Amino acid sequence: MAELKDRLQSDLTTAMKARDELRAATLRMALTAIRMEEVAGKSARQLADDEVMSVLTRETKKRREAAEAFDGGGRPDRAERERAESRVLADYLPAQLSEEELRDIVAAAIAETGAESPRAMGQVMKVVSPQTAGQAEGGRVAAEVRRQLGA
Repeated sequence: MAELKDRLQSDLTTAMKARDELRAATLRMALTAIRMEEVAGKSARQLADDEVMSVLTRETKKRREAAEAFDGGGRPDRAERERAESRVLADYLPAQLSEEELRDIVAAAIAETGAESPRAMGQVMKVVSPQTAGQAEGGRVAAEVRRQLGA
């Protein structure tokens, strides 16, 4: 079993004992998403830590998008709940890259691939994506690549 999944499970138990409703509900939701991923497909399997990390990243993104939607719909109470859940999940994700770190990684990838135009964006993304996995959202990385390629 993945270490991260074990940690989530033990933290859920701790949150339940402490009667921390927000944390317990968020961790239950995350574990459910992980279990759904484990049984998806032709046969059940155990997820590795990197796969659990991608599920948590996806769930965090869903919370952020839901908060924006609730803000747009005039529901600040629900938006704040979604943001709070996102913060709980962020505790289990690696630290996000700063703008400067992302800029440096993209610049190095552009130099490595010799890309000069926006048409080479795919080549640059192939090099950058593994380096930023779990540490920067794909849209943010793509925007930086586009910016540096002059698109």
